[in-house]
Amino acid sequence: MAPEPGWTLERRLWARGAVAVAGVDEAGRGALAGPVSAAVVVLAAGREYPYRDSKTLTREQRAELAARLRTEAVAYACEFATAVEVDSLNVLGATKAAARRAVERVRDRLDGLVTDYLPLGCGVPEVAEARADAISYQVAAASILAKHERDEYLTRLEDEFPGYGFARHVGYGVPEHLDALRRLGPCAQHRLSFAPVAAVSLYGAFQ
Repeated sequence: MAPEPGWTLERRLWARGAVAVAGVDEAGRGALAGPVSAAVVVLAAGREYPYRDSKTLTREQRAELAARLRTEAVAYACEFATAVEVDSLNVLGATKAAARRAVERVRDRLDGLVTDYLPLGCGVPEVAEARADAISYQVAAASILAKHERDEYLTRLEDEFPGYGFARHVGYGVPEHLDALRRLGPCAQHRLSFAPVAAVSLYGAFQ
């Protein structure tokens, strides 16, 4: 049976004197194209929320919950790290860069962080727990916001880079995307350091 989210992880930081604790999560680390996104969310403590790990939700459910958290969150932010950053920093480094930028936007509103196994070193106490998006309301909310914002961004790229199907697969390596890569070569949104992209054309001109 899947765990139910709550406040267990935040309580570890409350016990250490932190008051305003945020949840952080990312989306898009495994994609072949587009940015990595990272979000930070602060919710009013102690309440129950409908937020769950974004991977368990449909795109429509994520959109509804992302709209809701924007109205009820105490603070939130979402930032991207581009495909170029992924190639230059590696995907973990780019993910941390995006997360730190998001945290910096709400830095004056928090004094502790709970992340999904992503230590950030932002100068505040942290709990970096595996599968935190299934345990913490706030990390689950951050996962929803990060995934929703990234999906919307990739959908908008459909017109700028036609033929790849970005609106459908949002940059992941599904057969449709791999076939488009073989036909068209990589575009400016592709991560050239990722093997399936490099195997097609590491040095080819961008579409």
